[in-house]
Amino acid sequence: MENYYTLLGLTENATAKDIKRAFREHAKKLHPDIAGNAAGGAMRKLLCAYEILSDPDRRYKYDRAYARFVTRGAFDYRTWLKEDPEDPVRQAKLVFFHLLHLEEEEALAVWRARGGLDFPLEKYLDREDWMDCVFILAEELEKRQCYYEAFVLLAALIREERRRPYFRHFTADVEFALKELVRLRLKSAVDGETYVECLETLLELGFPPKDEARWMCFIAETLMRMGELGGAEAVFREALKRDPGVRSTVSLRRKLNLQKLAD
Repeated sequence: MENYYTLLGLTENATAKDIKRAFREHAKKLHPDIAGNAAGGAMRKLLCAYEILSDPDRRYKYDRAYARFVTRGAFDYRTWLKEDPEDPVRQAKLVFFHLLHLEEEEALAVWRARGGLDFPLEKYLDREDWMDCVFILAEELEKRQCYYEAFVLLAALIREERRRPYFRHFTADVEFALKELVRLRLKSAVDGETYVECLETLLELGFPPKDEARWMCFIAETLMRMGELGGAEAVFREALKRDPGVRSTVSLRRKLNLQKLAD
């Protein structure tokens, strides 16, 4: 069955140079000028495979996860998972299986059919499988502009990582993905109240004080737009305690003073 290596025409012993060379060769063949616009889906899969295999940490995690699902012989694991759509364990494993095989739409369809965020994948997958699965799932949700769902999944990952490390030095990538999601995407995707709730969730995850101060400024600005001046001032004061030099300090203080005068 096709995997990242076969997609690039490589074996599992391929070197970093082999991976880069294979990607370039395949990418040339899939260029729109040669293959036409219809090759867009194949190119996306090729890029995904390259991004995973060219990163030593992600490649290691992929190899380990994939090995747990690929079987040798006549047994069709995918078919077996699909045979009982009412079995949550099989359906959770099917979500992960689809993701590992670059079948993102199928994975999301199964996940949503089981309730999306209400489907407790952590209950039906081994801990390490769950964490790998949820990270990939969050990436796919963000690509489809499902920012709130991606946030909830990434926040759950960080919370579990704090409890008992698994990603370890890869944790920085997960944290970065979560922070960039909040900074660039989430605000425009949810209402003010939900945005504040998400920021409050971040404050519970044990990030450095400077990060917390910046998020508190976001909360204060949002509360101010919602007409909750008292709450905005209280949160702003807490932000200053964590980082007196927080970048939003001057502009936010000015806004608060102007709002006071208006009242």
